[in-house]
Amino acid sequence: MLSVSKSKKHEKSQSAFAFENTATTIAASQMRNALNKLSDSLTDDDPDLRQKFEIEMDNFFALFRNYLSDKASGNTLVWDKIKSPNPNEVLHYNKILSINASSPSSLYHNNSTNNNLSKLAVLKLNGGLGTSMGCVGPKSVIEVRDGNTFLDLSVRQIEYLNRKYDSDVPLLLMNSFNTDKDTQHLIKKYQGHRIRIRTFNQSRFPRVFKDSLLPVPTNYNDPLNSWYPPGHGDLFEALAASGELDSLIDQGKEILFVSNGDNLGATVDLNILNHILDTNAEYIMELTDKTRADVKGGTLINYDGQVRLLEIAQVPKEHVEEFKSIKKFKNFNTNNLWINLKAVKRLIELNSLDVEIIPNFKTISVNGLESNVLQLETAVGAAIRHFNNAHGIVVPRSRFLPVKTCSDLMLVKSDLFYLQHGALKIDPSRFGGSPLIKLGSHFKKVKDFQSRIPHMPAILELDHLTITGNVKLGKDVTLKGTVIIVCQDGQSIDIPNGSVLENVVITGNLKILEH
Repeated sequence: MLSVSKSKKHEKSQSAFAFENTATTIAASQMRNALNKLSDSLTDDDPDLRQKFEIEMDNFFALFRNYLSDKASGNTLVWDKIKSPNPNEVLHYNKILSINASSPSSLYHNNSTNNNLSKLAVLKLNGGLGTSMGCVGPKSVIEVRDGNTFLDLSVRQIEYLNRKYDSDVPLLLMNSFNTDKDTQHLIKKYQGHRIRIRTFNQSRFPRVFKDSLLPVPTNYNDPLNSWYPPGHGDLFEALAASGELDSLIDQGKEILFVSNGDNLGATVDLNILNHILDTNAEYIMELTDKTRADVKGGTLINYDGQVRLLEIAQVPKEHVEEFKSIKKFKNFNTNNLWINLKAVKRLIELNSLDVEIIPNFKTISVNGLESNVLQLETAVGAAIRHFNNAHGIVVPRSRFLPVKTCSDLMLVKSDLFYLQHGALKIDPSRFGGSPLIKLGSHFKKVKDFQSRIPHMPAILELDHLTITGNVKLGKDVTLKGTVIIVCQDGQSIDIPNGSVLENVVITGNLKILEH
C-alpha cells in the first residue's frame, strides 16, 4: 500500500536496497511457481474455465509483485505536497444544475434525456455477504423497506426510468464467488420486468500466508476460505475479462454508473449524466459533506497537480486528526462513480490502471489451525488519477444512504423516508439532516433487531438515539430530540405501546407503565 510521510527519513543504504530487492525477487519467483502449480491442479476440461483461472492468477501475480515492489522501495506520498482540490477538480452539484439549465442539450428536453439514457448502463457492486448483520447469502437480498430488498429497489428504479423515457438502461451486477450462485437464482423473478440484468464475477484470488508469502490454497478445489474477492478495484479487469465491457461498448453505451449495492441513495441522476457527457469527463466521483460519522472516509486531494484519492489507511498517525478535520478535507467519497467505458478499455489495453494496494490481514482456520493470512485489495476510487478530466462533484447527502448496520436499517425503515418508484425520499416535513442512531450489540443481527423493534418508532423529530442492552420498543412509540436508553447486563427495559420519549435518558431495570 502507498504510505504517507512528512519527509524522507533514514535513507536506505545500497546494501539494504540490494537485500530487499533480492528478497523481493525470491518471493516473487516462489509465488509464480506456486501459482503455476495451482493452475495445473485444475483438471476440468473446459478451456474457457482454464483460461479464466489462468488470467486471474496472472492478475493476482501482478498485484502481488507490485505489493512487494512497494514494500521494497518504500513509495510514499509527501504530506506537505497534499493540497485541497481546486474549484475545477471538485464542483458543487448546484453549479452543474445551473450549467445544465443553460446548456443547448439541457435535460429539460425529453429528447436529450432519452438520447443520454441510451448511452448509460448501471452497475451495482454485489459481492458482499450479509454476515455482518447476521444474515445468510448476498447482502442485496436483505429486506430493507416495505418488503423490498436492496436488489428489488434497484430494479424498480431502473425499470421506472426505462418506462418513463422509453429507454433501455441495463443493470449489471458484479458478484463474487460468495454471492454468484444465490444471485443467479434470485434474478429469475425479474424476467417479466422491463429491464435487462447482466451478471459477472469479480476475480477469485488466493489468500497468502503472512509469514511465508505463499498462497493458502494448493488446489483449485480447496475450501472457499482459502480464497477472497479482491475488493471493488478489480472492477475494470473483471468487466473486461467477462466480455461485458466490449458488449456494452458495442451496444453504444458510453457511461457506467457504479455504486455500492447497499447504498439506497445511489439512484441515476440525470443532471450528472448530462454533465459528464457535455464535459467529456472520463471519470466523476460523487462526494458529500462530512459529518461526525464520516471522518474516516476517503477524500479527493490535489497532489503534484493531479487529482487523487486519499484514504485514512495512508495517513500517518501524526496527521490522522488533520485528515478527520473538515477544515482541510471537507467531504468524502460516496463510491458513486460515473466512468467512461471507452476510457476503461483504453487503460486496460495500455495496462495503465495500477492503483494503491490495501493489505488486509486476517486470521482464518487452515487444516484446523489458526493462521495469519494476507489479502491484497484495491479500491475502484483510487483509479481516478488515471482518467482524463476526472473530477468530483459534491452532491446532496440524500445520495449517500448506505446500510452497513442495523442502526442504518432502522433509519431507512422509519417514517423519515417514503418510497417513490423504488427510490427513498426524505419526508418534506423533516427539518435538517438524518438523526444519528446508535444501537448496541443486542441489535447487531437483523433477527435480533426485528424482535426488539418489531414496529418502527416515529422519528421525524429525532436528533440522536442511543440504545444499548436488553431493550424492546413497543408499538406506536415516538422519539424526539435526544433519547438515550441504557440497560445494564442482566436487566431489561421495555418501552410500552404509545410512549412518547423526548429529550430523556432512561437507565436501570424498568418497564414504563402504559399511559
